[in-house]
Amino acid sequence: MRSLRKTVLLAILVSVVLVLALLHSWPTRAYTTVDVWQRTGPIAERHLEERLLEPDHRLGNIPFRVRESVASLLARNGCVCEGESGGVNLPFAQLLFPRVSAHPLHTAFEASELEEMKRRRAKEYKSFQKRSQTPADVLIIAEANNPLQYPTQGVEIRPLKTIIIPGTINITATLGTLNVAAEVDGVKIKGDGEMHMTLSSSLLLSLNRQLQFVTYTNTLFHPSTADTVQFETEGHQATFSIKIRHGVTPKLYNTGSKGEYNVSALVTIATKTFLRYDKLQDLIDSVRRYYPTVTIVIADDSENPKSIAGPYIEHYIMPFGKGWFAGRNLAVSQVTTKYVLWVDDDFIFTANTKLEKLVDVLERTTLDLVGGAVREATGYTATYRQTISIEPGEEDGDCLHMRRGFHHAIQGFPNCVVTDGVINFFLARTDKVQQVGFDPRLARVAHLEFFIDGLGSLHVGSCDDVIVNHATKIKLPWVSQSESDKTYAKFRYPPASSDATHTKNGLLFFKNRFQCLTHN
Repeated sequence: MRSLRKTVLLAILVSVVLVLALLHSWPTRAYTTVDVWQRTGPIAERHLEERLLEPDHRLGNIPFRVRESVASLLARNGCVCEGESGGVNLPFAQLLFPRVSAHPLHTAFEASELEEMKRRRAKEYKSFQKRSQTPADVLIIAEANNPLQYPTQGVEIRPLKTIIIPGTINITATLGTLNVAAEVDGVKIKGDGEMHMTLSSSLLLSLNRQLQFVTYTNTLFHPSTADTVQFETEGHQATFSIKIRHGVTPKLYNTGSKGEYNVSALVTIATKTFLRYDKLQDLIDSVRRYYPTVTIVIADDSENPKSIAGPYIEHYIMPFGKGWFAGRNLAVSQVTTKYVLWVDDDFIFTANTKLEKLVDVLERTTLDLVGGAVREATGYTATYRQTISIEPGEEDGDCLHMRRGFHHAIQGFPNCVVTDGVINFFLARTDKVQQVGFDPRLARVAHLEFFIDGLGSLHVGSCDDVIVNHATKIKLPWVSQSESDKTYAKFRYPPASSDATHTKNGLLFFKNRFQCLTHN
């Protein structure tokens, strides 16, 4: 009887401790709901329109003469697919006298499908623009609170190209030359074609009219820099920058005709395996039950790799023990679909593993990556949401802070939040994952390092209503471990004092310039 009483008291004590721990870790912050479309919105758009200068109608009556040699350098906003004609038709003529040829790309499609392809491309491009452009790209010109009118942001030029400088300015550049696309009577121009230009006139309206045609031509090729432009008039001076860079080349995916999401056309499943072929086969079988035609890419660094065959399976063999992140790089590098789903090789798909839900989140928001939830054999379901922040330091480096939790709920998706790091089950835009990459020096113990490297470029979310099961890790005492299990455990669970831990800390210290890591 006394033994039973002790057991009951011990159980009560353990329960109280668990409840207190749960209450201590439970988030008390009031989270807000945000719309993760990165657009200016009607209020911001009206604000920007009010800040843009209205043209001075008094200048419209002042005549000008176009300088064709300069005006022809300006962008026409309508490229034409034309090559060079003529030439000599002789052997090696193209080698000796090379001519520009043009190749219309729409000929890759039949006439009957071309319009549908254009529609799909326009839809994907619109989504790409919403993700890649922000209000910081909008041209804003400072109002003439002083005699100067000048752009404050949004002036951009392609390398070695020409633009008209907006506003009312006298300018000096350092990486390009200044000129005028048209001449106005009564205005003296000094320094056209040089880095410094002076305009003078006894008529203010004529001078302002001339300033409307000032151009800037980038002459020093650098695909990603900025020119600092200085300009001044009597008693006033100002400075602004012109961004010199190539436009972002879109990477669009043809995801098929309109309708319900075609997961097979949108998603590739990627995984990394090492020795655990029985668990890998369980994963494949569970995927095929719900998604029979989705491609599965497998990276394998086992010492004696076994053949993994079947439809829609790509099996890539690596050097023995090459590592966890190296395998991730290999698997993701072979993905050609818009999205890649990362899973561990001991996960099991169930009826709750609805990839369509994750696809819907990425299709309707600007998130780059969205994680799901993993249900353990004990019944516990984890999302492993982490917020990551960097506190600037001094000479010793910065401080990295990681905390359990998230930033905001996502409008329209009640089970989803915005965070910085998620569990090892996530759907992501393939090009963004390839852009961040996985450091191959992290061989066996790594996960959040990918999200640390992606901080600032990955927009991450997490949804707890898309769940994958985790194969049981409970070891029964009467079941002996196989040799492959023992080898796997040796690689997967190195001691805290091992080289793997030192490598991870060393990379955080040197590569990421951190002096300290804090987490809960």
